Amino acid sequence: MITATPSAEVDQPLGEAVDAEFVREFAQAHEQAGFDRALVGYFSNGAEGAVVSSFIAAATSRLGILLAYRPGVIAPPLAARQLATLDQFSDGRLALNVISGGSDIDQQRDGDFLDHDQRYARTDEYLSILKSIWTAERPVDHEGRFYRFKGALPNVRPRQKPHIPIYFSGSSPAAIQVAARHADTYMLWGEPLADFAEQVQRVRRAAAALGRRPRISVSFRPIVADTEEAAWKRAAEILERVRENRLRLGLPISDHAPANAGSQRLLAAARRGEVLDERLWTGVARLTGAQWNSTALVGTPEQVAEALGRYWQQGADTFLIRGFDPLDDARLYGRGLIPAIREHIAALQRRKAG
Repeated sequence: MITATPSAEVDQPLGEAVDAEFVREFAQAHEQAGFDRALVGYFSNGAEGAVVSSFIAAATSRLGILLAYRPGVIAPPLAARQLATLDQFSDGRLALNVISGGSDIDQQRDGDFLDHDQRYARTDEYLSILKSIWTAERPVDHEGRFYRFKGALPNVRPRQKPHIPIYFSGSSPAAIQVAARHADTYMLWGEPLADFAEQVQRVRRAAAALGRRPRISVSFRPIVADTEEAAWKRAAEILERVRENRLRLGLPISDHAPANAGSQRLLAAARRGEVLDERLWTGVARLTGAQWNSTALVGTPEQVAEALGRYWQQGADTFLIRGFDPLDDARLYGRGLIPAIREHIAALQRRKAG
């Protein structure tokens, strides 16, 4: 995940909200480390992601971009042109992480006052419009629940065919239905293995009813070191640093009531214990109310790769990993964790084929 400025775990910029040279360094570090894609988040208190993504595309030659994108902030005909233009300038390296929104307060900062289920209904309509414009041969008319336009021109087309890949997340019934219809990749936070497998099957069933089978992504914050003991020591240090940050900013560190279903699932898992499935660490998730991807796999690169392999065996196709020390960890992962993951998954694939 590439942010526009060095930031704390609570996603509060440390200083100015935009640091171009930091973005360049961060993007190139991801590319050199061997990442396939880097996530560019959506923050109502931070730099605008599509512009950040265009800068990343110019600063790199191979790195894919996963742009977090909220439907409803920009009218869909303009969004279709904006995103297709970015896909062209990045030489087909763009994917969308579609964020319907889990916090009413945060949505309202950008002028969105729809409730939870209305936001997902709008997302359904929005994605249908984007795909219809991207693949149209003639001007597009639309009259729906949330949008109405006439003669939207499909002149600006994505480089990728049939359209820019759609990544999607959300655990509520409304979210699952939208994912079943539109997601090319469905994204989950790092839950315990049994919970993950259950949710994968839930999504698979909904998508299969529509003749679809999305890929599955699972997200973790790996904490790696040369020895397992050193990795757990680092986890304890990270927890204290996050605690100090939250106290400094006046944020809660005990009782939480997250609004979105994904955070509720993650927090429920965290309350079962600080360490689950041998090395799934929930300390930061519990401290922060699981407001975002906050569970870690802790150990040596080989131990973490083996843990990720178990998620692959339960349906994961791709892993989204980012560290608690984002720039340094991106480089650290490139030196050990990413090669270990690729080697271990390749071995599992050979074993499965044989």
